[in-house]
Amino acid sequence: MSPVRDVRVLLIEDDPDLRLAGVQALEMGGFSVEAHESVEAADSAMSGQAPVVIVSDVRLPGCSGIEWQKRLHTLDPELPVILVTGQGDIAMAVEAMRAGAYDFIEKPFTAQRLLAVVHHAAEKRAMTMQLRSLRDQLHEARGVHAAIIGQSERMERVRKTVLSLADTPVDVVIYGETGTGKDLVARALHDHSDRRQGPLVALNCGGLTEALADSELFGHEVGSFTGAVRARVGKLEHAQRGTLFLDEIESMPLSVQVKLLRALQERSIERLGSNKPIPIDCRVIAASKVDLKALSDQHKFRADLFYRIGVAFIELPPLRERVEDIPMLFEHFAGLAAQRYRRELPPIGAAHLAALMRHDWPGNVRELRNVADRHVLGLLDDNMALLAGQAADGLCLSTQMSQFERALIGDALRRCQGEVAATAKSLGLPKQTLYDKLRRLDLRPEAFKAKGD
Repeated sequence: MSPVRDVRVLLIEDDPDLRLAGVQALEMGGFSVEAHESVEAADSAMSGQAPVVIVSDVRLPGCSGIEWQKRLHTLDPELPVILVTGQGDIAMAVEAMRAGAYDFIEKPFTAQRLLAVVHHAAEKRAMTMQLRSLRDQLHEARGVHAAIIGQSERMERVRKTVLSLADTPVDVVIYGETGTGKDLVARALHDHSDRRQGPLVALNCGGLTEALADSELFGHEVGSFTGAVRARVGKLEHAQRGTLFLDEIESMPLSVQVKLLRALQERSIERLGSNKPIPIDCRVIAASKVDLKALSDQHKFRADLFYRIGVAFIELPPLRERVEDIPMLFEHFAGLAAQRYRRELPPIGAAHLAALMRHDWPGNVRELRNVADRHVLGLLDDNMALLAGQAADGLCLSTQMSQFERALIGDALRRCQGEVAATAKSLGLPKQTLYDKLRRLDLRPEAFKAKGD
């Protein structure tokens, strides 16, 4: 059962027989209904941020349904208001839809017609409230929770590891596929360490030649090689009293690894073209897409350097293994893109989120950010079918269903702050059934409880 059942229906109808029939139809459809004979009576039950759908007759004693809709629109432009019209009111209702009403139903109507329109409106309202909750969580996030976004159990473990290692002098190796956010974790380690006042200096080792790597790491003096017309401070020296982040360290030439090992052991360097030792004081954080121990066993990475820097490890899961984090991440990236491109944040529909959570994300979080940018620029619809198709190609139906079920339950846990009873109620499940699903899907409610920094 979907979270639309959390959405309450306010029904305003002055005819007692029609009001009773509407209540009965909606309650049989599974909705919680509160009925009133006038706008004035319903006003006290209304809040601009409430998870409600309004069903209101157009012609009412006192304030009309259309006048109320306009007033509600100023409180909450995304509030779904469904107007019930007579034959002579259709043109008026169409005009009200242009002014922001969600839909209208013409009298006489069937219970099936009423339920269909209310169900669609409730889906929209549930999604709106979910996204508002995500925005609130992102806005309130502080410290490491703001830097490393996600409420899955694995990302919570990453945050705990970052906080436990940040204020120690130990060197760290971060493992993760391309696009999983290894640079963000390195930044979080630096920002929460006692070296935060010093610089965070990054060097991507991918594609560096031996000569260029020497110059980048250790610096050089004037005339040390052809074209060296100015002295240059290397990254190790520049990271003094700070942190050196070596990305794609598995790509560093073996000959340079020897020199790096010596510099780290002796805590001093010599610039190219100089014999003067320069003391260094920096912490090293390395990142790799592959297992450095396995590379060292294959003699493709120096074992002595691995054992020098490989004291503490942080492994980042690929996005496909934490699909419950996708709604929050997508909302975060879309908000950043809206600010960057000076665009309004477009609505994120349930179908879009479902397709996003079915995709297998070979580019991980970086790819998701790219999709969020395209969404803000109005380019997402053209590619959404492709995203969903790519996800389905490599996954059987049961796997796709499990991933989607995990994402839906994870989102419900997040909205209910990890409270199992409330989550079970919002999903329309018995508690024991939910517990069985949590065990099968490896979801831990405590990982979704509200946390401070």
